[in-house]
Amino acid sequence: MMLGLLLARAGIQVLVLEKHADFLRDFRGDTVHASTVRLLDELGLGDRFRALPQSQLRGFELPGPDGSMTVIADFRTLRPPYNYVAMVPQWDLLSLLADAARCEPQFELQMEREVVDLLTDGGRTVGVRTRSSAGEVAELRCDLVVGCDGRDSVVRRRAGLVPRAYQVPFDTWWFRLPRDSGPAPQEDRLQPRFGRDEILLSIPRPGYFQLAYIAAKNADRRIAEEGIEKFRARIGQLRPDLADRVGGIASLHDLHHLDVKLDRLRTWHRDGVLCIGDAAHAMSPAGGVGINLAIQDAVAAARLLVEPMRHGPPQPRDLARVRRRRWMPTVIMQTVQRILHYAVFGPIVSGQETKFPPLARSAISRIPGFGIIPARLVALGPLPEHAPRWARR
Repeated sequence: MMLGLLLARAGIQVLVLEKHADFLRDFRGDTVHASTVRLLDELGLGDRFRALPQSQLRGFELPGPDGSMTVIADFRTLRPPYNYVAMVPQWDLLSLLADAARCEPQFELQMEREVVDLLTDGGRTVGVRTRSSAGEVAELRCDLVVGCDGRDSVVRRRAGLVPRAYQVPFDTWWFRLPRDSGPAPQEDRLQPRFGRDEILLSIPRPGYFQLAYIAAKNADRRIAEEGIEKFRARIGQLRPDLADRVGGIASLHDLHHLDVKLDRLRTWHRDGVLCIGDAAHAMSPAGGVGINLAIQDAVAAARLLVEPMRHGPPQPRDLARVRRRRWMPTVIMQTVQRILHYAVFGPIVSGQETKFPPLARSAISRIPGFGIIPARLVALGPLPEHAPRWARR
């Protein structure tokens, strides 16, 4: 959606295809990082974004055995007004971008139309084959197909692009619990809770808590066999202050299972087709950076491809520039996530640890101003992109 908006503002004819009838899907990723908020300001959408229902995360802390907190990331150290991570339902963000893009005569959005295959001619991708919700099949031709269709990308598969996968020791089960009425807190810090072989992360949202239960990859069967009552008890033990509302989990159907993947393509393109976001590099939920990286990919792609596309289909060398621009930040963030998987998530979900490793906590506490480094890495990213001049309003 971001790429379509930017290209349309440059005068490039754009068609965005969405296979669903609306954007209303829960737990699809709701973090909007500081670099994205700044980008929305540059696009003239900042005021509309801030009017959306949202809460703000100001940092990330880890509880110690004695009740003390170790600051891992302190977003308040960043320069205002971009010193927080916003939690916004993704359907609201998508609707905002779609409404802004529809103001451009070159933009079109078709809902309930799914890409099922690529069209090729002489080894070059020249369009897509689509299927509507009613089963109608159609062929659409274009100068460039961009796969933004996630970690199970059809575009990537049909283009013959195979990602390299990295081992991930855990999965995540998302759900929500009611919270007391009143305005959403303006300053919140994430504070995970560690159990014998599990982690619980809670995010205050307007009207509810969004929670992530993190356990080993093979825990799905265990959760199903134990049943809803045992799961509620686990949540109550991890968060005693929420024990009085675990009845808000009506059944195991209220748990949204995320099969966590971490992978990336070596090559992001073929002639006539490009993958960005999770289609190019599936991210772990550690740090919540997946959306931010995807949006940064979109901005870089728009900036690098506009001029070639003014003169016809972009060449493979043009598409390769997008990957070269975004390769380094992708590798950095995935390396950080792999370290976290190995040093923190893996030992805990396997039952080897029941708390954040004390040596790591001690090392962090001895480094003055440590919270600044991960705050910049998470909120801004290693190579934050800015809106091109021709897209600013």
